[in-house]
Amino acid sequence: MKSIYDVCAPAKLNLFLHIVGRRPDGYHLLESVFMLIDWSDTLHFEMRSDGQITREDLGTALPPHDLIIRAAQALQQASGTRQGAHIAIDKQIPAQAGMGGGSSDAASTLLALNRLWGLNLSLNRLMTIGLTLGADVPFFLGGHNAWVTGIGEIMQPVDVPPARFLVLKPGTGLETQRIFSHPDLKRDTKPAILSGFAADAFGYGQNDLQAVAQHLCPEISQALHWLKVSGLSGRMTGSGSAVFAQMLHDVETDSVPGQFQYKVCNNLPVHPLQGWAV
Repeated sequence: MKSIYDVCAPAKLNLFLHIVGRRPDGYHLLESVFMLIDWSDTLHFEMRSDGQITREDLGTALPPHDLIIRAAQALQQASGTRQGAHIAIDKQIPAQAGMGGGSSDAASTLLALNRLWGLNLSLNRLMTIGLTLGADVPFFLGGHNAWVTGIGEIMQPVDVPPARFLVLKPGTGLETQRIFSHPDLKRDTKPAILSGFAADAFGYGQNDLQAVAQHLCPEISQALHWLKVSGLSGRMTGSGSAVFAQMLHDVETDSVPGQFQYKVCNNLPVHPLQGWAV
């Protein structure tokens, strides 16, 4: 059994995000397609025999008790293992971007430690643990691009054609709760149709959160304007401040405003750790 693993944790884009209603308990009913991209964090796992979970930040500093630590501790508790791990992370996915970076890190942590500790927990068991950490964690565990409904918990694999994207992340982030609690948020979009999406994967629908997000974070409008001037059709992903556009032609990224992080990304047909749990 190996005592060291190096794994990646890819980000995702929401190709569209519709709010079709709201449950009596306040949770919003969503429809979306989650698509994996190759903007990734890298996590290094090394066995510890003393049961301790420690983390080392190789780049951007993370909160002390972030989703990586919480995922490792949740797996320890669920399995009863006495093993521990030292986790080093090279954080590249921007925070509060709507790209699922924290959830992806948690999913890769569950998959890697399940192997490192020799637990052999099933994928369904890991998904149950993952759901307690965040609604997007099961998506990254599932390994496929997905058509997502319900409150984000109902997923079915969906094929997405290969494509290239330019992703821009403004310097300002956005907290999900600020958008979903806003009184002007549109909550009555008609249900999406899978065949409609399949006919126009990268142009279908809209992000219902975008109008409120642009009001709360004007930098989103600036990023979308830059994409438009560059001949690209952009939209926001998820509930963070990042925007993206399919790259049908090359763009002079040297002119991207300095306050934006950016990356030219390819989508992924499957998660790099697909098959690590069954």
